[in-house]
Amino acid sequence: MNLLIIRLLIFAVVFFAGLKLYRMYREWKFEQQDQGPTSHEGGKMVRCTWCKVHLPEQDALREKGEWFCCGDHRDKFITESRQGDDADGDNDDDTQGR
Repeated sequence: MNLLIIRLLIFAVVFFAGLKLYRMYREWKFEQQDQGPTSHEGGKMVRCTWCKVHLPEQDALREKGEWFCCGDHRDKFITESRQGDDADGDNDDDTQGR
């Protein structure tokens, strides 16, 4: 008789512990659903002009109609475009003095 009561008590403890864990899991799952989409979901993706990596528009930098993933790539692109303009030989400063 004592053995039967001990088994019932152990079963009851295991049952209530399992029930408690299940409720905690459901609450955690419900909280995860309430948070909604992360900041990167559902946004427009743009491509960095320098390295061609796609990233969310809200994380990108925009300069003169071009998109960049970071300030370094923006600066490199601007520096390169200035050097390309100077190398063309179409410097307007020389022609205005004549």
